[in-house]
Amino acid sequence: MTQSAEPAGGTASPYPQFPMRRTCPFSEPDEYAGLRADEPVSRASLKVNGKETWLVTRHEHVKQVLGDPRVSSNLKRPGYPHQFHISEEMLAHVRLMMLSMDPPEHTAQRRMLIPEFTARRTKAMRPRIQEVVDERIDAMLAAGGPVDLVQALALPVPSLTICELLGVPYGDHAQFEEWSAALMNHDLSPEEYGAAVQALDMYLDKLVTLKETEPGDDLISRFLEKNRTEQAADHLDVVTMARMMLVGGHETTANMIALGVLALLEHPDHMAELRSDETLLPNAVEELLRVFSISDSGTARVAIEDIEVGGVTIRAGEGILALNNAADHDETVFADPGTLDFHRKEARSHLAFGYGIHQCMGANLARAELEIVYSTLLRRIPGLRLAVPAEELRYKDDAMVYGVYDLPVTW
Repeated sequence: MTQSAEPAGGTASPYPQFPMRRTCPFSEPDEYAGLRADEPVSRASLKVNGKETWLVTRHEHVKQVLGDPRVSSNLKRPGYPHQFHISEEMLAHVRLMMLSMDPPEHTAQRRMLIPEFTARRTKAMRPRIQEVVDERIDAMLAAGGPVDLVQALALPVPSLTICELLGVPYGDHAQFEEWSAALMNHDLSPEEYGAAVQALDMYLDKLVTLKETEPGDDLISRFLEKNRTEQAADHLDVVTMARMMLVGGHETTANMIALGVLALLEHPDHMAELRSDETLLPNAVEELLRVFSISDSGTARVAIEDIEVGGVTIRAGEGILALNNAADHDETVFADPGTLDFHRKEARSHLAFGYGIHQCMGANLARAELEIVYSTLLRRIPGLRLAVPAEELRYKDDAMVYGVYDLPVTW
């Protein structure tokens, strides 16, 4: 068991501390398998504040929690298991993002955004994504190795893609990427976290204000146009929505690009298999998403009525973490889950994009970016390899989204 947290009251919690570290980047924390087998619905103490919450670790139970209308995503509700430092005063002034809304407000806003992320619209974006990937790889080849793949490719591709989709000037990417990284850090103080939110919202407030009078061909402008008739959001709602899209649209995909490349480099037989048969690529992407499940602590909820999960009663007002990484290593769903298998028939049953009404809208876009990056790298840089020993890599154990800080490669 991990060390217990010390709550504000000064009494140590008897429960294991969350989050739990991964000892292997290609697997789940060691404790998850034991929890699934012996106590699939169990108590834990939050590292960030010592408060107690429920951990749900089996695939069927995670789906049950995420699909239950008696469970809320509203982070303002008492008992919600916050994964970052936030003061009561700050919480009172927080503007809810769509991810933290419940129906009917969530339903109204999501309905206006869904058309932006259909399979058809994503397919239309693929040629531009391919151009971006080729441009970044051209720059890598021109510079010569070694390079940090995170800065050279993994971060710029989704960052530029989401900027073009939203209508955010890419020239400002360094600044908003810094704010975004801060918002994903478990260890920031309430003041640091609040400052990052305020800075990013001030930037986006100016951008949304401009688009209200000078619309362009972008998601924010189209949302504003629809909102004139549907009135599902006010100005600050649009600013908060833009923050959610900007941060979520590049942070998660950037980490998956880097981790996926690392997995291929560490499994050369899998890399050779993809080179010889690119029809495996879509399923390989699903398997990589399953193995890493990088936003493991992002599915935080609070019960608004008593519910029973796996024979355990969770009371109204108690927090829940439905752990998709644990679910995606459930042996009853995925045979030999710790093994990377690009032929796995059930790979797409993973919950890496969540489940239920809050399932990630950008899943189609993320899949397209991952497929294009992996296939282009395999084709254009066949000699790609790590430039440092794998054990020297630094992982984001302190972040809301798992990843690797840098990935030095050469060829």
